[in-house]
Amino acid sequence: MQQILRAENVEKHFGELKAVAGVSFDVYAEECFGILGPNGAGKSTLITCLYGASSRDAGRLSIFELDPQINGRRLRARMGIVPQDNCLDESMNVYENMMHFAAFVGVKRAERMNRVDTLLKFMSIDHKKEATVKQLSGGMQRRLVFARALLSEPELIILDEPTTGLDPAVRHLIWQKITELKLRSGTTILTTHYMDEAERLCDRLMIMDKGKIAALGSPSSLIREHCPGYVASFDLHTELADKIKSKLASSAEFKIIEDQTGIHIRAPQIESLVQLGKDLQAEARLIRPSNLEDVFLTITGKDLSADA
Repeated sequence: MQQILRAENVEKHFGELKAVAGVSFDVYAEECFGILGPNGAGKSTLITCLYGASSRDAGRLSIFELDPQINGRRLRARMGIVPQDNCLDESMNVYENMMHFAAFVGVKRAERMNRVDTLLKFMSIDHKKEATVKQLSGGMQRRLVFARALLSEPELIILDEPTTGLDPAVRHLIWQKITELKLRSGTTILTTHYMDEAERLCDRLMIMDKGKIAALGSPSSLIREHCPGYVASFDLHTELADKIKSKLASSAEFKIIEDQTGIHIRAPQIESLVQLGKDLQAEARLIRPSNLEDVFLTITGKDLSADA
């Protein structure tokens, strides 16, 4: 499999703080590689190093066998970037924003109009060509930024929290477009605050915490390694919580997790959780397979949604 990116012991410091503390990983052609972590984990700092907007303080980094610190301009011509901030020109309408950026990234004049029209249609925003940026909803602005990132027909797309704050319908539309790009042999690096997004889209992902890599692998392999089995969720009230903790205090089979939404019990077998509910004379609100959010909570000790 063709290697697109290699990071070896990359570090980025802000005074005494090591925002990125010696991370090493690879990204391969045609995969969607996810980077997850709580706020302050170093995700966004690492992303800026990847596309050359920030210089690293140690380690080696290559993309298409080029160092972004040295060859940033050449690399950005082969990359499409959807940053956290939209950075759209509010003095222009949708079409003008796209045409202006097409010229900036070097799309030939004869090709610009057709490419802009194609991408606006691809992102289902072609009906807003004449609208100003201020007239667009947050979701439409995000779709415009996504379309803009594709103007140079990039070989690598970096999506830095592309769906944060969007409603479910727009999130699903963007998921669909990311999947379509992957089917066209695109390579994607994605940071996100949404576990379902990462689990659905990413072939592999790494979880960062305090600037370091806490886990790396496919979503399914991380679930098998860190949180195998099933989870039963019960409503949180003191009497039941005390009863559960007392009953399971010496049990190696069950794992208890408490958060703002309730008390959650994980066990290798679903039958054990059903029997536990009967023994407690309490019906579980939900019994489900372990998922990526359980992995994140186990590894970092933090609920990602609380940080988002």
